Amino acid sequence: MSGSLTSGVSVACCQIAPRVGELAANRAAGLAAAARAAREGARIIVLPELASSGYVFRDQAEARSLAEPLDGPTTTQWAALAGQLGITLVGGFCELGEDDLLYNTAVIVAGTGTLAAYRKVHLWDTEKLIFATGSAPPPVVEVGGAQLAVMICYDLEFPEWVRLPALAGAQLLCAPTNWPKFPRPDGERPMEVVRVQAAAAVNRMFIAACDRAGRERGVDWVGGSAIIDPDGWPLAGPVPGDQERTLTAVCDLGAAAEKKTSERNDVFADRMPHLYGGLLAAADQPS
Repeated sequence: MSGSLTSGVSVACCQIAPRVGELAANRAAGLAAAARAAREGARIIVLPELASSGYVFRDQAEARSLAEPLDGPTTTQWAALAGQLGITLVGGFCELGEDDLLYNTAVIVAGTGTLAAYRKVHLWDTEKLIFATGSAPPPVVEVGGAQLAVMICYDLEFPEWVRLPALAGAQLLCAPTNWPKFPRPDGERPMEVVRVQAAAAVNRMFIAACDRAGRERGVDWVGGSAIIDPDGWPLAGPVPGDQERTLTAVCDLGAAAEKKTSERNDVFADRMPHLYGGLLAAADQPS
């Protein structure tokens, strides 16, 4: 990708509707949505979690039949498109690891291939029956002078986890998601989006969370894709509902380097890690 992305880059979330088991159709839908977003000027494009396989697996055997290695067709096709259009693409797929385990994985790809791969650490509900747990923190990679990070869905609900890429210099956190729809009070924003807004604000970084649409085996989705600025305010979305759509926003990623919130406050400099030992102590307690 040519040029710097830090002064203002168009970021898109392509909220598509994968259908479980339909690998070829899902790949084609993701590629088509990304290509449309690129034609409209997007340079960083995010697809949903498990965008190529679908999400609601009957069992691990079905997931295994839809899994592929890191260098399989999905990432290969994404990288080819990224190279052709000069974009960076982030999306999720069902990975068959070299250890023969299944992982809920997301990648950052560009024309040079896969820049980073992340295996979901915090598994939601029945994911625990399907996937192995990732063992590495969210990666941060440089693309066109910008610092990009990736994590997946439920990972966003753990403040300690989101803080890691922020401390590592991430300006934009890309998060493929599949947010199941739960009841909420009339007029209220989905809690999943509220948590993303809070995460962006407390870390002073941009977050692009790409949800999905399309009822799948009885599961409905929030459809709450959103692009959030470092103050915690949406630049695009959410527009909750079961519809495919692409949200786009221009992000001045350089703004994420500014961690001050007042003349005397800085969200990183004001941290008191020496007082946070209780977090580590609690982690050592038996569950």
